[in-house]
Order: sequence, then C-alpha cells, then structure tokens
Amino acid sequence: MVHASFQHVETWVFDLDNTLYPPAMRLFEQVDANMTRFVMRMTGTDHAEADRLRKKYWLDYGTTLAGLMMHHGVDPVPYLEEVHAIDFSALAPDPALRAAISRLPGRRIVYTNGSAPYANQVLEHRGLSGLFDAVYGVEHAGYHPKPQPQAFETVFRADGLAPSRAAMFEDDPRNLRVPHTMGMRTVHVAPAPLPAGESGHIDHHTDDLNAFLGRL
Repeated sequence: MVHASFQHVETWVFDLDNTLYPPAMRLFEQVDANMTRFVMRMTGTDHAEADRLRKKYWLDYGTTLAGLMMHHGVDPVPYLEEVHAIDFSALAPDPALRAAISRLPGRRIVYTNGSAPYANQVLEHRGLSGLFDAVYGVEHAGYHPKPQPQAFETVFRADGLAPSRAAMFEDDPRNLRVPHTMGMRTVHVAPAPLPAGESGHIDHHTDDLNAFLGRL
C-alpha cells in the first residue's frame, strides 16, 4: 500500500529539524534559546516577553525571523548566523537513515526554514553529507518561510521539480498543506499523528522515518 503510493515520485523533499533527526535529540532547543536572547536584545524586553514574542511570530508568520523582519526591520543574515551558532554534539550519525535515503530513486533535496549553512552542518553531524542533490534554506525563498505559498513556489521553481511527481517529509503539519495542494505526496514525521479531522492534507504519518523509508 505505502510502496505503491510512491511509485510515481521522482523528487524527495525533506525538511531538516526534527525530521532528519529525532526530536529526542533536542537540538532545536538551542536555536530556540538563541532566538529568545536575540529578541530580548532587539526589543528590550525581559526573557518571558521575548519568549512569548518568539512563539507568537513563529505561529503567525511561520518563523520568528519573519515576524522580526516585518515588525522590527531585522537583517536576516546576521540573525541566522547568531541563532544557528550552537553545539551540534547532540547529533549522532545514522548509517541506517543514510542507507534508506540513498536507496530512494530520483533526486533528493533538503528544504528548511533554517539557513543552508546550518542545514549542511546538521547533515554533516548526522552522517548525511553528500547524500542530497540540493540543500535549500530560507534564504533561497527570499526569506519567505514555510508555510507561505510563495516560499514553496520560489524554492520548487528554482529546483525545477514537478510537485505532482514529488513527496515531502516534514514534522510541522502546517508546512504540508501547500505541498498537498500542489499535488505532492505528504508525509508527517512526528511522534504522534494529527487528529483525523485535522489531517486531510497529510497522506501518511510516521514516528520512525527509517522504518517508513524502508517500506518504500
């Protein structure tokens, strides 16, 4: 059943954080902490208010950066460098994941709301370097983040992929709505599935990416 539903796929699109490594590794907690400190400095607020703004901008705009750019005129380049300056030792290589991805036919790409340099560091520490045909960060979408339609359209157009012959793997379910509308096969990678009434844009759910890819 799962195998058959991916027979048409020529391009495999993977989100990065909490998708190509499990949430239990807790890497992104460091990024969240850096973002909160940045918001504190930028807005002059205390930690609690800065953390509230960080979360609000992420919910409202797709990324905290998008909210900071809109409301505070933040330059995205130094921001991305600062928030991604973290300790990657929480990550461990995953030879089984590398083998599973390498067996996928066609092109394989990474598309993240983080920066491409950050993504490449994550891939290196996961033992996945050299495995993907392209790595796209938010900078490749003109700093428009997922889940904005413009972000997907910009990156997919630059890549030249055909959405009707592509699949996307992503931990944030809202980031699968536009790909599903575009005709992509969508896979929610997370510990728990969405409630049935909220998952109409999700074709498959898995809490184990390695096992799921093994079924393809």
